[in-house]
Amino acid sequence: MRRLPALLAVLAVAAFAPLAAQATPGDNGTRIAVSASRKYQALTNFQAQFRQELTDKYIEQRDSKGAMYQEGKSHFAMRWSDPPKESICLDGSFVWMYFPSTSPGTVKRFPQQSDPTYGTNLVGTFLDNPADRYRITYVKTEMIDGHYTDAVMMEPINGKMQFQRATVWLDRDLGMPRKIEIQEKRDAGRVLYLSNILLNRTIPPDMFACSKLPGGTKILDQ
Repeated sequence: MRRLPALLAVLAVAAFAPLAAQATPGDNGTRIAVSASRKYQALTNFQAQFRQELTDKYIEQRDSKGAMYQEGKSHFAMRWSDPPKESICLDGSFVWMYFPSTSPGTVKRFPQQSDPTYGTNLVGTFLDNPADRYRITYVKTEMIDGHYTDAVMMEPINGKMQFQRATVWLDRDLGMPRKIEIQEKRDAGRVLYLSNILLNRTIPPDMFACSKLPGGTKILDQ
């Protein structure tokens, strides 16, 4: 019986030794984000339904919804069904922003940058080389629409980003976001929910073109 305390001590060391080798929460967050990024980078394309909630004391708060499409790194589109006909399209050369509910008769056109830009490509903003662009911390595991996700907080390393931090819920199987919650620099934020995610399916090329605008629509180059 005198050997029992020593035996228990050995078992205790053996039981807790693996915990010492586990990654820290920050390391786990980075590992999860990098794994999701690899899956994202390997895609030919994706499409999904989205729902967006905005919080901004300076503007009327309004939820919106629509569909999102991406082909490679240079073609991306968000097309709203509510409010109808609104869109952001990246055609490989330009970013087109068409919001007739707030800016009727005009469409804004920007030269497209090589890196994903916040406000025009939300998915690429968080999944293109995340370890180089963010301080990443693991938050929690959560079930969303029947899918296991891991939530990670991303805080921009570069102060030029237009938001303070974001929490991204990444699907364990697909690597794609199921939810993105963003705290912007002023007193505003947004939450984006993705559903009906489809990977590597055929997407019509005209989804990325800002076409079928009403006659007389003015192009405002920015």
